[in-house]
Amino acid sequence: MKLATSTPNLTPGEKESRKAVRGHILFSIAVLLALYLAWHLLKELEIIYVSALFAVVFTPLVVRITKLEFRSYRPSRGIAIVILIAGVLVALTIFFTFGLPPVVRDLREFSTELPQRIPEAVARINKLPFAAKFNLDSVIQRAEGALTETASYLFTSLPAWLSHLFDILTAAFLCIYFMLEGEYAYRFFLSLFPYPQRARLDQTLHKAELKVSKWLLGQGLLMLILGVCSTIVFGLLHVRYFLLLGVLMGLFNIIPIAGGIVTMVLVTGVAALDSWSKVAGVLIFYLIYVNIENAYLTPRIMRSSVNLMGLTVLIALLCGTALAGVVGALVAVPTAALVSVLLDEYAVQ
Repeated sequence: MKLATSTPNLTPGEKESRKAVRGHILFSIAVLLALYLAWHLLKELEIIYVSALFAVVFTPLVVRITKLEFRSYRPSRGIAIVILIAGVLVALTIFFTFGLPPVVRDLREFSTELPQRIPEAVARINKLPFAAKFNLDSVIQRAEGALTETASYLFTSLPAWLSHLFDILTAAFLCIYFMLEGEYAYRFFLSLFPYPQRARLDQTLHKAELKVSKWLLGQGLLMLILGVCSTIVFGLLHVRYFLLLGVLMGLFNIIPIAGGIVTMVLVTGVAALDSWSKVAGVLIFYLIYVNIENAYLTPRIMRSSVNLMGLTVLIALLCGTALAGVVGALVAVPTAALVSVLLDEYAVQ
């Protein structure tokens, strides 16, 4: 005598439904495991992401080097990467040999002399007609303490930043491997998506790559131009610590509007320690440069395809710094450019 089965025969539709449920359960478990691993490998994922971004920037340079001809010889991709690395090493050697020691010296002198120089500036400001309306003494005391602490922190935390040398070297080697084998990894990534969606995703990611690489190269060029011009002008005006201030002007140029305001307040404050004519010279230089940058340099360098609103950049920098500190600030704007392209393709359109 046969026992009756406890489960009735399932129709093909019910079988497919059960398979779909099991598939969703397995997919949810896989997502949870991936999030768990990502949480514990957060630092390594940051290094991988930064390396991939820099590889996106440097790959067009590598491709251009491979197209150069030296007596009917064209370098391979590996040789092109070696040439690029050699150029970067030469630039870094020149900077650390000739550029960094004066900047560190200026930073040390600035943090040491600032408490002594501020009373002189206060006395000079108090002679102005409108100075009596403001409680400058309390404001200056607070600013003195804040600036001193900031300068001391920057100087004392430099060895801590250099202690991450292993992470920097790891990111550099990963960047090299991304430039060598990134195309194969990219094709594997595309193969994870259904075939009808690959062409659209491939086109979108190529747009994002173009936007990120153009923005990074363009912004780096703008920072270099401002840093060099500021250093030369501040040196001609005999502004104290002109090398340090020129470097800060170039670095803070990555932040639109706010970066320029912060650095100009610092530069005019240092110039005011000596004379008002230096303050006037600094302000005149910055006004002229801002107009030239907005009217000529930015349209020529950035082009219309790299437009990012200033608000977008500021929010990206704020979120990136809060999430991952200096590394987050480094990749915040390129990530915002990538996200803007993806949103435009898959959300807006």
